[in-house]
Amino acid sequence: MSLKPFHDHIRTSLANPALQAALDGNVVRRTQGSQAAFASLPDHQERRARAHTVRAEVIAHLDQYLVQFTERVQANGMIVHRAANAAEAIGIVLAIAREHDAHLVAKSKSMISEEIELNHALAGYGIRAVETDLGEYIVQLRGERPSHIITPAVHLRRQDVGELFHEKLGIPYTEDIPVLTSAARQVLRQIFLTAEVGLSGVNFGVAETGTLCIVTNEGNGRMCTTVPPVHIALMGIERLLPTLDDLALFLTLLPRSATGQKLSVYTSLIHSPRRPGEIDGPLERHLVLVDNGRSSLRNSELAEALYCIRCGACLNVCPVFREIGGHAYRGADGAIAPYPGPIGSVISPGLFGLEQFGQLAQASTLCGACKEACPVDIDLPSLLLRVRAGKAAQNRNGEEGSGVPGAVKLGLNGFRLAAGRPGLFAAAQWIGGIISRIYSPRSSYMRLPAFTGWGFSKDLPRLDPRPFRARWKETQQDIESRPQVIKVTAEAVLPAARAIPSLIIQFTEELNALGGKVVRVADQDLPLRLVEFLHQRGIESVFTDEAAGRFAPALQQAGIAVIREPDPQVRCGLTGVLAGIADTGSLVILGGKGHPLTASLLPEIHLALLRTSDLLSSLPEALCRPEIREAPAAVLVTGPSRTGDIEMTLTIGVHGPGELQVFLIDDSSGG
Repeated sequence: MSLKPFHDHIRTSLANPALQAALDGNVVRRTQGSQAAFASLPDHQERRARAHTVRAEVIAHLDQYLVQFTERVQANGMIVHRAANAAEAIGIVLAIAREHDAHLVAKSKSMISEEIELNHALAGYGIRAVETDLGEYIVQLRGERPSHIITPAVHLRRQDVGELFHEKLGIPYTEDIPVLTSAARQVLRQIFLTAEVGLSGVNFGVAETGTLCIVTNEGNGRMCTTVPPVHIALMGIERLLPTLDDLALFLTLLPRSATGQKLSVYTSLIHSPRRPGEIDGPLERHLVLVDNGRSSLRNSELAEALYCIRCGACLNVCPVFREIGGHAYRGADGAIAPYPGPIGSVISPGLFGLEQFGQLAQASTLCGACKEACPVDIDLPSLLLRVRAGKAAQNRNGEEGSGVPGAVKLGLNGFRLAAGRPGLFAAAQWIGGIISRIYSPRSSYMRLPAFTGWGFSKDLPRLDPRPFRARWKETQQDIESRPQVIKVTAEAVLPAARAIPSLIIQFTEELNALGGKVVRVADQDLPLRLVEFLHQRGIESVFTDEAAGRFAPALQQAGIAVIREPDPQVRCGLTGVLAGIADTGSLVILGGKGHPLTASLLPEIHLALLRTSDLLSSLPEALCRPEIREAPAAVLVTGPSRTGDIEMTLTIGVHGPGELQVFLIDDSSGG
């Protein structure tokens, strides 16, 4: 196993000041955002424990859940395929594309597609696959792999993107991030509208209902799964949850961990292809269930890695990833690992072999920050140690430690021998402490020769010749000698019961904070308010669904055309809403006959009609609604579309509407 490519790229990353600044900015914003989002979940740790239990149950009984899920998906009208490896998955996608004479595939973010190198394979057969997530699109134009699971272009600055778009898109050079985002929107809008096939990943599959859950912020995920006539979903076989109640739990954890949001802008719940009488949605939906090493990993000592929900939180807190970035995680042949960071250092060798990626587990301080950040409480430090010991699923010769360098194995065996004998360990520590003081008398760190790897990218603390027990006794004596301090917590001085704001107030505050707008209006005043808004914006036509159709006469009388078919040129969409979720400021919108989901997606402005009596407290209440299970698709909309893919700078309005206004119709005494 060659470590040279890995070491070389580590040195290159550490010597790149622009990369260091970009990675530092990512860490600060991601971690601060996540901490703020989790502050609204007082039972955060209990939810983590429940999520861990759910994922453990699924992986332990994966075959049973796969059978249940497959049966439900097929009963819903989707076509299910099984792929044992990358070649089979590529072959299935290629066959579907050829069947429909497809030359253009619009792709939403999919780590599985990166894993199997789908884009490159399709290009070999004359099929162009275009990434539509802004970050993925940027790195695709550069001919690179994503550098981060959630933020693919985290390694780039706005200057890099400005030069790239000037060269590739022919626009004048600019460093203005909204202008760059708008340029990408214009190019990719044509991709959505002309692609014969839309391809997406799947965040979660729900076994009891056959639901595909896809979570995005920009709107490209909705575009790829709604606009093209054929939709292909690539899903790892492990990404299952038993019930919609479990999905509600995971949707409170994934966005907070990934992007610091209570809920992502768009949470799509897909059940079936277009049904008779519906005017949008794909005519065919295909689900490709991909194994590609997961079954072997499940039967290894690294099985817990399959609990991962791909939130990227472990990357954001890892001190090593913060310094070297995703592209430094290299295999023995120099290939970039499909999954970087702490979880990637387990999954990559677990799926693709220790010989290729076993060395990635050495790029860890084992500080435990990744475990603390993981929303499903995966014990990543223990898994990393197992990889270091050579216990991976695809250990070719079956010998424990076969992927570990000989010098490392010798050192680990020596440490194990000493650690099991307190007297020997204390003596070794005393000798090491004396030597380190002689070798580095004026520093708290030892400088070792460069060939050891220590001292260039990390420091070795100078050993203390005193045994741990002696230092522990000193610490305990110091603590006991201190005066007792009584800590008064906030809970001790605040009233036991807090006033709970009304659902109306809470919903309004949450949506306003996201950049949406809530306007309370009496039912009889609504037609006039709608006309006033549209006239103020100079809007002459509106794309409406059936729920908003009762206002068609008033709009037409005011000279505003009412459109009932998807039209990319229409600037405003007017839709009804099944329910509003107060604690996240979300709207639940159904697809189906008379309810085109494109009305809330294609226009630049989305107007939504919500009755106060349809406000619900939380997400679990919303997912219990039977209408969601019966609809071909539904979407939870939480604010205007947005992205942070360029320098983590929030930009409103990407592929979905940049403006969301909710007319909250008073029909109850609440508020």
